[in-house]
Amino acid sequence: MFTQEIQTFNEQIELPLLKAKKVELWIKREDKIHEFVSGNKFRKLKFNIQEAKKQNKNTILTFGGAFSNHIVATAVAGKISGIQTIGIIRGEELEDKFEQVIKENKTLYEAHINGMRFEFVSRATYKEKNEPSYISSLKEKYGNFYLIPEGGTNDLAIKGCEEILTTKDKKFKYICTAVGTGGTIAGIIRSKWSDQQILGFSALKGDFLNDEVVKYVEPKEGWEIISENHFGGYGKYNTDLIRFINDFYRETNVLLDPIYTGKMIYKILNRVKEGYFESGSKILAIHTGGLQGIHGFNTKLRKKNLDLIKLRQ
Repeated sequence: MFTQEIQTFNEQIELPLLKAKKVELWIKREDKIHEFVSGNKFRKLKFNIQEAKKQNKNTILTFGGAFSNHIVATAVAGKISGIQTIGIIRGEELEDKFEQVIKENKTLYEAHINGMRFEFVSRATYKEKNEPSYISSLKEKYGNFYLIPEGGTNDLAIKGCEEILTTKDKKFKYICTAVGTGGTIAGIIRSKWSDQQILGFSALKGDFLNDEVVKYVEPKEGWEIISENHFGGYGKYNTDLIRFINDFYRETNVLLDPIYTGKMIYKILNRVKEGYFESGSKILAIHTGGLQGIHGFNTKLRKKNLDLIKLRQ
């Protein structure tokens, strides 16, 4: 799987708003690559898996929260590739109720049954994840592992994300993607055609992501990160977002996640409504996967007695 160049298909979205505005919206179905190693997670891991094998490393260590798509993707990718995995998980309190957590948290459950070894750490310790001294202490404990950062973004991850766009995507003027750590959009910027405009829709609060992206790409025209209307920040939501995801699924049969793609498509359609995209525009939105995380999100909604995200029609 990680030695192949995988190309995904584009699906056109048919909605009355798009027809009225004479705008085409297509979704690149990167979510169809794999149930757990899907979308940008596959793209980010592909060349890192190859490099770990090249270096003869038999263990990958990485970081994430209890509902991290990156954590479960790394665990499954490791199992497929015959590489052991270790996840440093934010939240030391989870260790004391591990059996209960595994029953209730599909993300950690899948990572666990795919062989990932967990170390639960305090939030203070987790903040040291990029400190050389902390990494050295982990190597003393676990040996000479291959390190992948939180979220999976590094130079090899961006190289993988460069493979998202193909020649069949040249017809699109606008390429849209959700933005978390900046790795996916950096890869897309590197591989775009000169007349294309890349729009990144931030899932986080703040305007710092531009600085993250320019670490990996030369500052040049043709891209921007849109940070407004993030529903309060990473992982935040309201009932409008949940309703939108369910309505969009019912109308198009395309399921979106509430952290990244749901917010992105919501914002894209708002911009269509406002006339941001000129008549005749062709838009390609990248579906970066992450659908397995809906189970954990629904657990939170259920505890608050709120409507759930529907996983089937």
